[in-house]
Amino acid sequence: MSAADQLLVVIDPVARRIDGESVRIAKDVLCAGAQAKICWPEGVEEFSRALARRGGRRPVVVGDDRALLRTVTLLQRDRGTLDAASAPALSLVPVGTARSVEIARSLGVPMGAVAAARAVLDGAPRRLDLLVDESGGVVLGDLCIPAPVRVAAPTVWGTCRSLVRTLVRAPVTLPVAAAVAHRLRVEADGVLLSDLDRPVAGVSVGSGDGVAHVVIQPRVGAVVRVRARVVTVSVVGDGFRYRAGVVVGGPVRSRTWTAGSWTLTLPSPTPPVP
Repeated sequence: MSAADQLLVVIDPVARRIDGESVRIAKDVLCAGAQAKICWPEGVEEFSRALARRGGRRPVVVGDDRALLRTVTLLQRDRGTLDAASAPALSLVPVGTARSVEIARSLGVPMGAVAAARAVLDGAPRRLDLLVDESGGVVLGDLCIPAPVRVAAPTVWGTCRSLVRTLVRAPVTLPVAAAVAHRLRVEADGVLLSDLDRPVAGVSVGSGDGVAHVVIQPRVGAVVRVRARVVTVSVVGDGFRYRAGVVVGGPVRSRTWTAGSWTLTLPSPTPPVP
């Protein structure tokens, strides 16, 4: 058996705490079907060291979306790119709560421990899209830069009305939140799409077909949609925050995302019935 046919199974400590039974089942199935080295890291540093010492073994992660994102990020930083033909095909056995494995489900990874482990053994590598920022951060799904929410400041009359409602035991209403437009500079492949003098309600960037899909929602005017390899968003003054899958990033004054790809082992397609 070659090193490429061997597995390095890294079991996320959160998965062990949440669902130890599923972890045990996945480990047993993987060990029964392949030569597998099992790693039980206690933290992020041990997790990183285990991946760095994998040699030619195929990495398999047992954990949730955050464990998957951590692994892809570490592999990206280790080899510089996941686009290369020599980049390892990653495998995943999702273990976690329903909300913590949403990305895995959307990628097509089986949810049950047995089915997911069988897909690791019998599945096929598939190239998927992602975004990488200049700091090495990885986005597996879509990212969005929503307009910040500003809560209206209380007034004297508002305080009086609240007091009256309390005295008559009426339901208390929360302050009305008003969306505040961003003043962002957005560039795609060096082409200016939106500048600071044109407020936007939000910007979203996804990946697919080897490029980034940019959608700009201006406060006034038509929605802007473009495809590009590189997208840069910047702002003057206070930085902006963004949500990238399970991660909230920022505040930053500038961030550049580049379209890329990675390889995930997924169940082989079922051949059509003749």
